[in-house]
Amino acid sequence: MAGAALLAGFLWMLASQVAGMLPSRRRHWPAALILVATGIPLLGWITLETGPLFGLLFLLAGISVLRWPLYFAGRWTASRVAGHKGDAGAGGE
Repeated sequence: MAGAALLAGFLWMLASQVAGMLPSRRRHWPAALILVATGIPLLGWITLETGPLFGLLFLLAGISVLRWPLYFAGRWTASRVAGHKGDAGAGGE
């Protein structure tokens, strides 16, 4: 069933591109959260069915699609580690 896992991965990528093209007042955060919630188990399924090479390729593709949520999550984590109390992901700085 490796073909089904890869097909689901390609459909996830297609859905992420469509979500990025749609206009959004919330800066696409709801779509990003849904993509993360569905992409993590999908990454596990692809890696299990096709091996670590395709899993790594899908991980890199997912990182390229979700680069801004990953960037803001990194900033938020770094601010928590450094001890700052402000919300680094708010964007109103």
